[in-house]
Amino acid sequence: MTCNGDPLVVHAPGDREIVLSRLFDAPAPLVFAAFTRPELLVRWYGARGWRLVECEVDLRVGGRWRFVSQGPGGERMGQSGVYRHLDPPRRLVLTELFDDQSYPGETLITHEFAELVGRTTVTSTLRYATPSGRDRVLRYPMARGVGESFTRLADLLGRPTTTGGATA
Repeated sequence: MTCNGDPLVVHAPGDREIVLSRLFDAPAPLVFAAFTRPELLVRWYGARGWRLVECEVDLRVGGRWRFVSQGPGGERMGQSGVYRHLDPPRRLVLTELFDDQSYPGETLITHEFAELVGRTTVTSTLRYATPSGRDRVLRYPMARGVGESFTRLADLLGRPTTTGGATA
């Protein structure tokens, strides 16, 4: 399914997973960099009206990451985790836990970056600790938020590098 016309595809195979997929008009090294470099993450990460106000990345196996986003009304949302596997620019595996998470356990996230002729499909698999955790997330506006965030990423990736766009 797509969300509100966004080119984000979302499906929920099994009882603990959500899979998100989107094609970006940029090479895999650049898209991978956008997922892992704070100076790029702060330019796209978050739904419309949200922005990263804290972005810490220790990009190594066992390294921690932490994001704090601020919404349009000043509300804050924190999330963090640990990098489990790095294979630039093809694969990134990490854990995720929200500060105020209402469902049990960490989420294991695997991002796959598949490039073909300079365009990259990102497939993100989110594996929740429990089926009820996955179901709770599906009730949130998560697909809308990720879709809006990925639209911001596509805009960033599409900017020419001579005007301050993303560079790997």
